[in-house]
Formats: sequence, C-alpha cells, structure tokens
Amino acid sequence: MSATLAMLIHRLDPALHICMIEQLPDIALESSGALNNAGTGHAGYCELNYTPHDKDGNVLIQRALEINAAFEVSLQFWSHLVNADSENITPSSFINRVPHLSAVWGQKDIDFLKARYALLKSHHLFSEMKWSEDEQTLADWMPLMMKGRQAEPELAATRVEHGADVNFGALTRILVSYLQKNANFELLTNTRVVDLHRTHGAKKPWAVKVKNQNSTAKQTIESPFVFLGAGGVALHLLQNSGIEEAAGYGGFPVSGQWLICQNQDLIRQHHAKVYSLAAVGAPPMSVPHLDTRIINGKPSLLFGPYAGFTTKFLKHGSPFDLAKSVRPHNLKSLIGAGKNNFDLTKYLVKEVFQTHSQRMQSLEAFIPNARAEDWQLAHAGKRVQIIKRCHHKWGKLEFGTEIVAAEDGSLAALLGASPGASVSVKTMLDVLARCFPQQMQSAEWQDKLKTMIPSYGRSLINDANLSASVRRYTLDTLKLSS
Repeated sequence: MSATLAMLIHRLDPALHICMIEQLPDIALESSGALNNAGTGHAGYCELNYTPHDKDGNVLIQRALEINAAFEVSLQFWSHLVNADSENITPSSFINRVPHLSAVWGQKDIDFLKARYALLKSHHLFSEMKWSEDEQTLADWMPLMMKGRQAEPELAATRVEHGADVNFGALTRILVSYLQKNANFELLTNTRVVDLHRTHGAKKPWAVKVKNQNSTAKQTIESPFVFLGAGGVALHLLQNSGIEEAAGYGGFPVSGQWLICQNQDLIRQHHAKVYSLAAVGAPPMSVPHLDTRIINGKPSLLFGPYAGFTTKFLKHGSPFDLAKSVRPHNLKSLIGAGKNNFDLTKYLVKEVFQTHSQRMQSLEAFIPNARAEDWQLAHAGKRVQIIKRCHHKWGKLEFGTEIVAAEDGSLAALLGASPGASVSVKTMLDVLARCFPQQMQSAEWQDKLKTMIPSYGRSLINDANLSASVRRYTLDTLKLSS
C-alpha cells in the first residue's frame, strides 16, 4: 500500500519529496512477503465470503462487484507501469495467470454456489465464469483434487480462466526500485518511528521522530503529510498521532499458517486457486484454499491458511503489541467486540493447538489421497482486524480494509486486512481524494490519472463496454490471457 501511494504521488507530481521508513532491513518482509499472504489477486471470482446471504437467504453480490472493479483499477495501473518501463518491468516477475475456482461439497452448498453463479454470470464483470458438476470437466479443471475422490458427497465448481496469482513482495520491490531512481525519494531501512506529533504553527505540521536500529542516533523528519501503512502497527502510530478520528479504534490480531507441498509431482498436477467455504465460526481470512503460487518464476503449492490466536501485530512484532493498543478511548470497543466474538476467540485458540494430522484432515477434503510427508508447515503473516465503536454492541469486529484520515487531510492510516493489496490502487486513490482534494480536481492531475487508469472517474460496474475494453487491455499487457 505504501509503495503504491508513493508511486501514485510521484507520477502525479515528481517534484514532491517522499521519504519511506521501514523498520526491517529490507522492504516487503512483512504482510507483502510472498508467503505471508495468499497471493490471490482478489477479484471476487472465487472468494465465497464476498457473496454472503442476507437475512432472507438471498445471495448478495454487490461486494464481489465492487472488489472486482477495484482489482481492475490495480490491473490498469500495473499495466501502465509495464508499458512505461517495459525494459525493467516484466509482468511475469510479479503477476501470472492462475485460474480462480470455487468448489463446494454437498447439495446445500452446491445450491448456494449455483445461485451465486447465476447472479454473477448475468453481470458483465463475471460473464466469463463457467460452471460444472460434470466429473470429467472437474477432473480437467483440478485433476489433483479429483484423483481418488468418492462419488459422495457431490462436488460442483465455478471457474474463471483469467484469475491472477500476484507476488506482492516482488511488486513492492519493483515499485520502490523505480522510485529510488528519483532524487526526491528516500528510503530509510532499519529505522523505527519512535514519536509522531504535530508541530503547531509550523508550515510542516507533522514531526516524525525516527531512530536507526543500528545506532543511538535519532532524527526528526517534518512533513505536511504522513501516511501510516505499517501493517498491524499502523494502529499504534495512528493512536500516537492523537487525531480525533482515531478514537475508538482497536485491533484483533489473527495469525496464519500454510501447509506447503514438498512433492514436485503433486505441484505439477495442480494449476489453480481453489477456494471453498470457511468452517462455522472461522474468520474470513481462514477460508480454505488450495493455491498454485508462482514465486520467483517457480510454481509451488500451498494449502490453508490455518488461523490462530496471537498478541503480535506483525510477524516480527512484539507479544505486547495487543496490550499496547489498549487505550481509554477504545476500551469500551474492545470489551464489546470481545464479548460478541468469544466463540471466534475460542476457535482461534483451538486452531493454535492443532496437530499435523488434524491439519491434514482439512487438506484431505481437497486432496483425498494427501500424505502427511508431502506437506510441511510454514508461518504466514499477521492480520490485525479492525475493532471500532458500535452504539448497539459497544464495539464491533470488521474484516475489511479501512482508511482513517485526519479532518485536515494531513495524515491517513490504513487499517484492516482483506481484500488488502489487491485493491491497493483504488484504496490509495481514495487516500489522495481525501488528503489532496484540490490537486485531485486539477486538470493536470485528472489528465495524468486518466492516462495511468483509463477507467478513472467512470464505473466499471455500470459500463459494460468500458469494462470489456479495459479488460482486453490489462489481460493483454499483463499476459493473463489464456
């Protein structure tokens, strides 16, 4: 997210000075790291939690449409960067075509998937989605999952051919490498923010005090605008800023783990991202999926994620992160969210103590003949879900992505998780609209935005012709066509 915002600002006004602060020795080692996230280009094609039921049992597709349109914005911006610097940016270095499938078992879930398919298929954004209950077709789509499978329970799936696997770590490094060629960009690694406050009366309203981890030296950086995109600890920095808009916000950290396949023969038999339904009481981030990943040009196969309870806000964070986030202004929110989500907490704690054989049982629903010796456990990243005020329940837990910004637009913070990096361009455009409103309305910025993002200012959800044109452009440029 931070690299995307920096790139957008640089492309809109190269004269602006940008400083990026990273507390680790290198960038993209936390949430953006390849194995710290699912690598799915979230577009609503396969993620069943984006099409929930309403209270009357109807399937709702609006969120899937919005996420799909937002991902198309990212694809346009990435296509622009590839075309602008084709000698140094190769699409396959960060994005590859991996079909997106939803697969479910049993008649009740098949009925849900069929209703979902019918609604999505009728919209132009999802017109290329396919459906099948046919055993041979399913074997062609996902041979590894169909091998050795019993006739019962019945299985059905949907498929979108042009789904994407995205290495967000590689993409982040591409963006920052490009920025580093500009004299007005500075990257400080091994550097931690130790204080953040306003400098009242000054032309530059924020003072960011930082400390290099390899020395005792501290320095203060003054800036008229600050973006907090520090993963889970963005909440800590937001709280330290003291802006009124931060009141009531808290965080609920969730950890994740993968099973990673060690058998090359199995890896060659699967080329898809196959999502199913989460267990009752499980958070959305623990929706089970069997994923082909392309990391540094090499295919791999992951299953999970297995969720768990943690008190850390980052993979390299402190076990005291959760305790440090408790403030008088969010205590009521935390109590309310905790009381209303006690079953979720119990579920996460139970997940922590799963054995390898128990994890394999979950995998066997996808791969009936899975063998424990072919799979190894690996830790994924941390996700801090949003807790915010709720008048009826004191506090509520949300699983989306949210921007919190100061009223004067001088500071913005990114909170939350899914769909996260997949919609980074749309999310950062929202930051610019809130924090740079005059510049965003200027003819110069408007022209540049329309060059970078051809659909800018128009609706991909409502305009079928525009959507078709944009999709042809991005699929061709990013080599995602079949």
